Amino acid sequence: MNELKGIAYLKRKLATVRPRVLMRYKQYAMKHYDPPVGLTIPPQIRDRYRAVLGWNAKGVDSLADRLVFREFGNDDFNVNEIFKQNNPDVFFDSAVLSALIGSCCFVYVSSADDSVRLQVIEASNATGIIDPITGLLTEGYAVLQRDNDTDSPVLEAYFTPDETWYYPKGGEPYSIANPVGVPLLVPVIHRPDAVRPFGRSRITRSGMYYQLYAKRTLERADITAEFYSYPQKYILGMDPDAEQMDTWKATVSSLLRIDKDDEGGHPVVGQFTTASMSPFTEQLKTAAAGFAGEMGLTLDDLGFASDNPASVEAIKASHENLRLAGRKAQRSFGSGLLNVAYVSACLRDGFHYLRKQFVNTTVKWEPLFEADANTLTLIGDGAIKLNQALPGYVTGETIRDLTGVAGNPSAAPAESGVASDER
Repeated sequence: MNELKGIAYLKRKLATVRPRVLMRYKQYAMKHYDPPVGLTIPPQIRDRYRAVLGWNAKGVDSLADRLVFREFGNDDFNVNEIFKQNNPDVFFDSAVLSALIGSCCFVYVSSADDSVRLQVIEASNATGIIDPITGLLTEGYAVLQRDNDTDSPVLEAYFTPDETWYYPKGGEPYSIANPVGVPLLVPVIHRPDAVRPFGRSRITRSGMYYQLYAKRTLERADITAEFYSYPQKYILGMDPDAEQMDTWKATVSSLLRIDKDDEGGHPVVGQFTTASMSPFTEQLKTAAAGFAGEMGLTLDDLGFASDNPASVEAIKASHENLRLAGRKAQRSFGSGLLNVAYVSACLRDGFHYLRKQFVNTTVKWEPLFEADANTLTLIGDGAIKLNQALPGYVTGETIRDLTGVAGNPSAAPAESGVASDER
């Protein structure tokens, strides 16, 4: 077994990545502050018209809302019951959303009252050393509780294959034996690779740039709109001894009276050309197009409605990149959730199962796009033709995987495409 690096090393490691994770959470919450950038608008004026944009939140939610966990298939170890006892509607959504924002999240597995408890910990509060073969940790560290006022750790935990150490603030450390043989902190990672074993965030640097570009455009447009609403006027040839005119009256009055002087001369009144708002609209669309391409969305998703409403098939076609991103996320999240199920089953039974015993257990997700009537018809026709060629090839479970419609699980395909009531 590899030598453990220790809790001090993991604390330093967490301190290096925590600011980047917190920054992405602020981007998602639309609370990230972007320093003013520009040459012509003073910072104090720009601060008055600071823009708030939720494109990064939209990019995360558009994928997270489509990743709906269904169940574990071939559940030989009855792990579905463990997740049913841990509020699955909240647990899976929380794990998926946290991993998409921070590139990964961690699931803290513990036991209490003869049951297994699962707690999602965001990437800003946990880290570890990952085994590139299994995706499990060889050791881990997590902040289980923080002070709400100072943000300092109140309860920390250090996870090893043999025991879990707890470090309460102001108290003595204590340990609890770990019968599982692997740390009770399991990572769930989004898009891992050999370079970034802890994955990549859905909020990319390119996406943050396009959002910042759009925010600057909105701020400039908002400031320009003030001059667009009340254009500047001027008077040429005014007698210096004439009575001063109220500027507000000159701005809002529908009729101004300016008398001639003794020699019959009169001043010339004019108005400066107002700036057009069209360039800002084009800039905003350019930023939206770049962000949509980065996230696999369309301009409709970002609020630029098209003239003709799209059908379900058209929506699927326009979201092809989003569908591919969803498939990739399902594969990477499925591996992490299967590791959670493995560790949970070992802790529940108090026995160290071999990881290869779980290779037959699969993770099932609902379809990324809900099926409409046209899709159901096409799939039904295809199922009939496939079963005519290979009787029994398409089953009710296959249809549910394609459509998400939970029909009669005991339904069997008709022989040679003939309905059962005609036989």
